[in-house]
Amino acid sequence: MARATKPSGRKRPSFDTSLGRQSGHRESRQRLLVVCGAKVTERDYLQGLKSSVRNPAVSVKIVEYPKSPSQVVERAELLRDQAAGEYDETWCVLDVDEFPNLEHTMIQARRKNIEVALSNPCFEVWLLLHFVKYRRPAGSFKELLSDLEKYFPAGYGKTDQKFGLYEPKWRLAATRAKELAEWGEEHKVNPSTGMWKLALAIGGSEPSGGR
Repeated sequence: MARATKPSGRKRPSFDTSLGRQSGHRESRQRLLVVCGAKVTERDYLQGLKSSVRNPAVSVKIVEYPKSPSQVVERAELLRDQAAGEYDETWCVLDVDEFPNLEHTMIQARRKNIEVALSNPCFEVWLLLHFVKYRRPAGSFKELLSDLEKYFPAGYGKTDQKFGLYEPKWRLAATRAKELAEWGEEHKVNPSTGMWKLALAIGGSEPSGGR
């Protein structure tokens, strides 16, 4: 006659069910692709913002592509499509500069489901808004330079920017930028910048309290 197996007294391991629960849970991150239509300044600023806020809910891939606005949009579409679903949002960072008629580019971007952070006339409008409630129309970067240099004791250099000067004020800049133009209408308003929306997408908070 076979002997009955005695109960071992051991409890069943509890990790089976706990592992099952853990394997099904993963924090989702908003994945952004950002294509900059100019060299250095925009990229350095965005890298600085990304490192400063350290937002765990967002991952950001930044690419330089110093071409015309329409070419930047096409490049962003190509990189997004090649990535095959890797990105949740695709952005272009553009300036009006010498490209006065951007209506077609903005329409093109909307059709391709690409967001555009456009500055009019250039990215330095966004930088100035960190320091002052800027309102005066400007024709070019050169016209903005004298105002911007007031806030850089060692002089403003496009290729050598330290994000520390902007770090405590980017949310304030976002508030001020929102007051300048409706989102998506920046190509019609000088000065204006859509950088506020991209900054908030990276930083993960709404601006409040303008000055």
